Amino acid sequence: MKKRIVTFGIIILALASVGSILIDRNSSAREVSEITSVINNEKKLNESNMEKLTKQAFLEKVFNYEQNKDWKYEGDLPCLIDFYADWCGPCKMVHPILEELSVEYKDKIRIYQIDTEAEQELAAAFGIRSIPSLLFCPADGQPQMAQGALPKATLKKAIEEILLTEKAEEVNK
Repeated sequence: MKKRIVTFGIIILALASVGSILIDRNSSAREVSEITSVINNEKKLNESNMEKLTKQAFLEKVFNYEQNKDWKYEGDLPCLIDFYADWCGPCKMVHPILEELSVEYKDKIRIYQIDTEAEQELAAAFGIRSIPSLLFCPADGQPQMAQGALPKATLKKAIEEILLTEKAEEVNK
């Protein structure tokens, strides 16, 4: 009887050891997967040309509303400006789409972000009352505002029609 109890105890210890090894392997695989995911996300961010703007950077790169009453775009490439907040669910849905578009249109447009919580004066200057709000600024012509979490196809169409077509530049002049 004692032999059976000892044998049973040894079997339980062996199973526990094997189970522990399997759990460690699964944890290691998950950790490797998470690390790979972080590295890939960092790579995407490094490829993107998205930039967060402060008021000062906005005045220099987009429009100096303190010196000019009429719109005069200061940038070298057309831009899309995302007015957002960190707590905003729809803003979080739009962000990865904008990152993808910033890579796709890397040398054609700039994509900027303005945190409406940190840059309340900029949000007020553009009458931002709901977020996300997207401001499309062609190189020539007047900017156009869109509101809401727009899907990627709609954003691409707006970029093509408002920011990148010569027809849009002629209409906006």
